[in-house]
Amino acid sequence: MIKTINRDTTSLAKSAVKATRADKQVITDLIDTLKFHEDHCVGMAANMIGINKRIIIVQMGMLGVPMINPLITNKTGSYQTTEGCLSLAGQRTTTRFTNITVQYLDQNFIAHEQQFSGLIAQIIQHEVDHCDGIII
Repeated sequence: MIKTINRDTTSLAKSAVKATRADKQVITDLIDTLKFHEDHCVGMAANMIGINKRIIIVQMGMLGVPMINPLITNKTGSYQTTEGCLSLAGQRTTTRFTNITVQYLDQNFIAHEQQFSGLIAQIIQHEVDHCDGIII
């Protein structure tokens, strides 16, 4: 189901709790909501739709890829960039890393560890920040 975008910075600033199999509907809602906003959005975290769970979705080409309980375990190549967010007005400067390694569960709750670089790495970092209550 397409959900309304949360713009309340107080709730966005809270660290998300780990997701469980009971949160499968949240994954579906994130997929639907990202697809609805696909012309101007490349990723979302569950708290952006008002659910304080550690779930993100990242647009990778034509596919929105959900990541449950993502954890960045390695990062290299820091750089400064400017980002926007559906939950916030305007653009903000932040530090990101060119290459990251992420541990996560897929939507079937199968564990993965994968390396990402470039724009995909940047999107994942932005969404993991949301899970950690970090607002750019």
